[in-house]
Amino acid sequence: MSIYSIVLVALSLSMDAFAVSITLGIASDNDYNLTAVKAGLSFGLFQGGMAGIGWALGCSLRRVIDPIDHWIAFLLLSAIGINFIKESKNPSLNALSIDSLKVLLTLSLATSIDALATGVTFSLLNANILIAVCLIGQITYFASVMGVFIGKSLSKSTKLQSCVNILGGIILIMIGLKILITHLINS
Repeated sequence: MSIYSIVLVALSLSMDAFAVSITLGIASDNDYNLTAVKAGLSFGLFQGGMAGIGWALGCSLRRVIDPIDHWIAFLLLSAIGINFIKESKNPSLNALSIDSLKVLLTLSLATSIDALATGVTFSLLNANILIAVCLIGQITYFASVMGVFIGKSLSKSTKLQSCVNILGGIILIMIGLKILITHLINS
């Protein structure tokens, strides 16, 4: 597998983290630099790490993971998205803080499940996993950092600010649906 192919795979894997990072940037009212670094590190480590884990697991567990990976991602992202929408209707609901480590790790896991399956594919293609994991992690890190700052610039609009949680919830649910539909169509 060529390095160019690995870069293209890394870019496509980073798109979910990029979209979620935009939501984090929109919704965060804290230090954007810290949010960007935390999002970049969390998403980058999970994307690269899950690809490495997938590679290590190889084909032996592929039959177990493939049938349910899309459902896990869909359910996690939808649950968080629905919570965002609920918060927009009742500002006193603070059960799910956008700045919470638990939420960030859950989002990182949900958006990196496809990297696990990609890692299994890497094992079939004899890809250099060290290069692949590093590129996936780095590209996802930078995409996530950019996403937070794009979200920050979008949040300055007072019109958009009033719909932040609804928009964030819809984005997360749509990402979950995309993952689910893509896997169901390709099955």
